[in-house]
This record gives sequence, C-alpha cells and structure tokens, in this order.
Amino acid sequence: MKWLNLLLAPLVLCVLHLSPAYGQTKDQELLDQVQVLDLHTAQCIALSANPGISAAQERVAQAQARLRQAMAAWWPSLDLSANGMHQRLSDTSYALNRRIATGQNLDQSSMHYSTGLQATWLLFDGFYRSFNEKRAQLAQQAEEEGLNDSRRLLAAAVAQAFLQAQLAQTHIDIDHANRTFYTRLLDNAQRRYEVGVGPWGDVLNIQVQLNNVKASLLVHQRELQAAEYGLAALLGSNEALLPPHVRLTPLAKNPERASLHVMQAQQLIEEAYALRPDVRRIEHRLQEAEALAGMAKASLYPRVQLAGALEGKREDDLPVESADYGNSIGVNMSWNLYAGGADKARMAEAGHARLEAAYSLAALRNQVASEIRTSLAQLAEAEQQLRLQQDTVKLAAESRQLAENAYTAGEYALIQLNEAQRDLTTNSSRLAQAQVSYQSAQQQLLEASGRILESFQAQPHCLQDQ
Repeated sequence: MKWLNLLLAPLVLCVLHLSPAYGQTKDQELLDQVQVLDLHTAQCIALSANPGISAAQERVAQAQARLRQAMAAWWPSLDLSANGMHQRLSDTSYALNRRIATGQNLDQSSMHYSTGLQATWLLFDGFYRSFNEKRAQLAQQAEEEGLNDSRRLLAAAVAQAFLQAQLAQTHIDIDHANRTFYTRLLDNAQRRYEVGVGPWGDVLNIQVQLNNVKASLLVHQRELQAAEYGLAALLGSNEALLPPHVRLTPLAKNPERASLHVMQAQQLIEEAYALRPDVRRIEHRLQEAEALAGMAKASLYPRVQLAGALEGKREDDLPVESADYGNSIGVNMSWNLYAGGADKARMAEAGHARLEAAYSLAALRNQVASEIRTSLAQLAEAEQQLRLQQDTVKLAAESRQLAENAYTAGEYALIQLNEAQRDLTTNSSRLAQAQVSYQSAQQQLLEASGRILESFQAQPHCLQDQ
C-alpha cells in the first residue's frame, strides 16, 4: 500500500491545485484584507484571482510544453523492446521437421524470447525541426500575449463594472439626501398645519414626493446589488458575492484629468500598435504562419536518419549472455518523389494561412486606430459635460435654497419648491453620470492605447502566475 500512496499523492495535490476552490480561496483572502474597495485594488484582485486569467495561464503552460516537445526532436530516440512467444507446430510441420532433423529430439511446442535496444537519430529532415521549433516558440509568445490581452480586457471590464456600481451608490446617496430634505419639509408642513398657518394639501403633496423618493431608493438599491454581483463575478469571488464588510469608495467629485488627453491621436495610435498585446499576438501568428510555410516545404527534401540496434534472441529462456546478442548500425535515406500533389497542397495551405494572418493584422490595426480616435472624442465630450454639470448643480443648489427660503417665508407655493428640488436632484444625477462617463472614457482610452496595465507593473503580485 505504501507504493500506492506514493502514486496517488501527486494526483491528489494536482486535483486540489486545479479545483475552483483554489482560486476562490485566494480571492477570498485578498478581499478579506480590504474594507473600502477602490478601482485600482479591484482591478488588482481581478487580475490575480479571476478564473479566466487562470485559464489563459494554463494555455501558456500548454504552449510551453509544446515547445519542449518540438525541441525534443533534435535528440536521439532510444527504444527498448522485449518479446516472448509460445509456438506450437502443426502436426504436418512437426512430422516434416522430424524427418529432416534425423537423430535430433524436436518438440512440437517451444518458447521464443527476444530483447532489443534500438537508437535512431534524425540527421536531416528538410529543416522541418528548425521551422517547427520556431513555430512553437512563436505560438508560446502568442499565448503569452493572449494572456496579457485577457488581462487588458479584464481590467477594462472591472473598471466599467466598478464605475456602474459607484453610480448606483451615488444615486442612493442622492435619494438619501432627497429623503432627508422631504422628511424635514414634511415635519415643518405638519407643524404649520397643526397651528393653522399651513394647508393640508402641502402635507399631502410632500408625503407623495417622499414616497416617490423611497420608491426611487428601492430601484437604485437593486441596481447597486446587480452591479456588485457583476463586479464580484469579475473579481472571481465565490458565488459572485462581495463580502458583506466590503464597501466601495465614493465616486470622485473632481476626477483627475487624463494624461493621455493631451496626446495627439496619431501618436497614441503608433504607441498602441507597439503596446497592445492583441496586435502583438497577431504579429506572432503571422510569423508562425511563415514558419508553417517552411515546414510545408520540408517534404521536398530527402530525410536522412542514423539507426543502430542491439538485439538478442533465444529459445526457452531470455537472452542473458553476450553470445545471444547481435548488433547493427546504418544510415537510412528516404526521399518522397510523388505524393499525389499533397506537398503542393500543404504549401498552398500555409500560404493562405499567412495571408489570413496578414489580413487579420491589417484589420486589427484599423480597429485600433478607430478605437483610439473614438475614445479621444468621447473623452473630450465627457470632460465638457462634466464641467457643465458641475456648474449646473451649483446653480440648481443655489436656486433650491432660494426657493426653500421663499416657501418658508410664504412667498412661494410648494409646487415651486418641488420644482426647484427636482431640478437639483435631476442635475445631481446627471453630474454623477457625467463623472462616471468621464472616468469610463479615461478607462476606454487606456484600454484602447494598451496602457491600462502600466500602473500594475510596479505591483507584480497583481500580474503574477496563479
């Protein structure tokens, strides 16, 4: 049983390592250390604990293993063989052998044993191994860029989900402020009605407004829950739930101005061609297609192989003495002269694969340029909207205060105060949306330019292998 335990132990460890609980436990440990979750921390947790990133890392590991397989072709191959065979002659063959072997004792049944050791070493294969190793290296590099691209897209997705959760959280804050205002106003209206200086209609009107605020609060609370579920799923949290103690940072009232905003579009486009991992991945695929074309041409060359063998044979017992063994060594050469056009078809296939990769790269570069220009335009528009809404909210707050003072003094009707309050609430919501739109446009530009992961380079734990 001891040897069985030794065999099963690595298998059990492997299963534990690959099980989903491994990533969830790691993610839970990271979230347990956080009380107030900001965007950068959320992206870091997702990059280090999201199961999709783990899957991309496994694809890189597979590509590394395929590269080692390609490199193994340069080494000799050594094969050990053994054979044991029981033979029983037919009655006719046995009788014939007895007549031929006069004076010898022959058995109708016999045992034949053989063992052998064969070594082969491929000397030349039309440069197939060289191109195959190069193809495997490029495939590994392409998978590494695919991992980085998964990280880029994940960081961008986390940013959008986090900002939507912050927006819902801000709407809740606005509803709370609105509820506080109408609660205070309702108390004043009831006191004025009780002393006979205020109408009952004001009490009813304010109560209706307060109920509307409570209904809006319920909607925004559900929106926050839904946004947090989506964010938790991106973070890789167990069952798509954030720990109950985690709170999101408030939405920034004055977001920092994007440093990329001042750069020219063409400069950003050129940098994106060099930085974006999806572009580099297609470039590696193009080079891989060129290596495949070289592999396809290998069949046009002869194949030369060195082979040596040590073989022993014996009846009724295994060969154990040197006299039982013989050996051989030789050089083999084969050259296929015609294969029904398969060689030509393989080269044509490789050529079309190279053209496909080239066209895909050209299409992606156009897409990158479009994303950069669109993101810059959206960022400029979002910045203008943000500045405009900031000014509008200041005006609406001042207007609401004047309306409240006039209503308290009996100079305004309640309907005028309600209108001023609705203007303030509406514009506060628009300001929150403008703040989110501005930061969202910043993240989209960082994603399009390939710079969204730059801030994590100084934090290797965010990008480390899981």
